[in-house]
Amino acid sequence: MSITIKEALNRASFKLRNAGIELPRREAEALMCGCLEISLACLYAHGEGILTADDNVRFTSWVSRRAAGEPYAYIIGLREFMGLDFLVTPAVLVPRPETEILVEAVHCELKNHPSPRILEIGTGSGAIAVSLAVLLRAAHVTATDVSLAALEVAAKNASRHGVQDRVHCLHSDLYDRGTGELSTFINCEGAAYHAVVSNPPYIATTEIALLAPTVREFEPLGALDGGDDGLSFYRRLTGELDVLPHRPHLLVFEVGAGQAEAVAGLCRQAGYKTTRQFPDLSGIPRVILAQD
Repeated sequence: MSITIKEALNRASFKLRNAGIELPRREAEALMCGCLEISLACLYAHGEGILTADDNVRFTSWVSRRAAGEPYAYIIGLREFMGLDFLVTPAVLVPRPETEILVEAVHCELKNHPSPRILEIGTGSGAIAVSLAVLLRAAHVTATDVSLAALEVAAKNASRHGVQDRVHCLHSDLYDRGTGELSTFINCEGAAYHAVVSNPPYIATTEIALLAPTVREFEPLGALDGGDDGLSFYRRLTGELDVLPHRPHLLVFEVGAGQAEAVAGLCRQAGYKTTRQFPDLSGIPRVILAQD
């Protein structure tokens, strides 16, 4: 039986509303736009159009997935970040708006540098690394992750945005203690990094269960769990810098709510005398920038 776009949207909105999804009509429209690969304006203009059988099956499946709590970005496979569309899969965190604060802080610090070299630890989708390479046309970014599946996504995003020659995706557990791809790359390239940046796991283990189901049940746990107090990765990021052949001038980290002072203290313990905090729109410090 044929069904119009408008009828399908009405059914989807009803299902999403019953599932407790906020703004069910808006989400239904977004899913339909993604399914048909059209703009919202086009959707409104063609509401009486008939869905093909294949499109109806796909849209119905997507609505069911969203009603079950799966993030919209995983369903359509894309997420906008810094004005760019990034491929995302369940192997990576969905890029968040607050992470743009980190990118903007690094860009502001390095925009006048003739050829900055940046090391990103825990690149995930590559949103940070690729955005920096797009903004800083002379920059070379080394993007590392312990997850091979995440690195595959990051490499695709680097190619998607034409910066694959300046974003090097490497398999590494943080600084890898001289045993992995990062050490090999540094030894071959003689890389001295001007900045180390990271949005590491920072949720305390005991707080994972308190996260929204759409995060807790669908996003990769390894990219969320920051240990007993949420600071485990910051301790390693600041405490293992001696593995690098040259001390980076900048450390720039995203932090969780209430973690800014503790992370700034770790940076100072590592010898970085100046630290600055960058707040989100709610005034909560979300990025720490440390300079030697």
